[in-house]
Amino acid sequence: MKSLFTILFLFALQLFSAQEEAYANGVFGFEENKAQKIFTNWTRVRQEPKVDAQIVDSLQTNQQILILQKDETILKLGERRSNWYKISCQKGEQTAEGYIWGGNLCVGYRNKNGIDFLFGLSKTEKRKDKKSGENLEQNIASIKALEGNTLIDEVFFDTGRGEELSYGTFTVESNHKLQNVELTLKAMVSGEACGIASYDQYVLFKDRKLIILPQLTNVGDADVYYHSESFVFPNDKGGIPNAFIFKMEEMEKDDHDKEKKKHSSKTYLWNGTSYQLK
Repeated sequence: MKSLFTILFLFALQLFSAQEEAYANGVFGFEENKAQKIFTNWTRVRQEPKVDAQIVDSLQTNQQILILQKDETILKLGERRSNWYKISCQKGEQTAEGYIWGGNLCVGYRNKNGIDFLFGLSKTEKRKDKKSGENLEQNIASIKALEGNTLIDEVFFDTGRGEELSYGTFTVESNHKLQNVELTLKAMVSGEACGIASYDQYVLFKDRKLIILPQLTNVGDADVYYHSESFVFPNDKGGIPNAFIFKMEEMEKDDHDKEKKKHSSKTYLWNGTSYQLK
């Protein structure tokens, strides 16, 4: 009987693992018949949707392609899980077709003042968790600034684990009235379930350089707990010239359903070139 329970337990564990592997991260969900861009450099285009299939072409970062069809095959690399996509691309006067793994495509891209800005997740690395101290696999994202295929600058930042990659956005904002700043980029990734964090990453662009700001983390668990972080820029209500203010608010209910709140803030001074904590 004991052996039977062991067998059933192992079977259930394998079934759970198989189900966990079956779902792709939402940030790599791309619409058919829509344009997309290559994020990683020299991305391989394969004849079939698998890593050992024949390579038919390699595409550079910022190459525009057309998503033709999502394949049901899912590949997991580290904490990134994505479908393969059948794509087409223009090479001179000819159109080529093949399959690309979705993790090599941009999560978002924008063009402003002749510069292409790309946001994507290119790798997984082991990083020490701030709370537990354990070494965990973390997704590493980056934002690239390019002119054509020429990389101008790139910055990197963490975006958590696979469960935190359900949704992603990438926007270009104003300069927020920060001296000498041309524009502000904002990348965001988040999970869908309660207790799963979302990450907001602001990046300033000035003099053809990307300047990464401290990362913002937000997480909530129904009406029992939340942790919220935000910036107040000079053009926001309560903002001050040539600075941005970090604000944190946290709420947790105790065993008697009584709310306990925490607030904190700190100011970063901006001198037109860099920032420092006041």
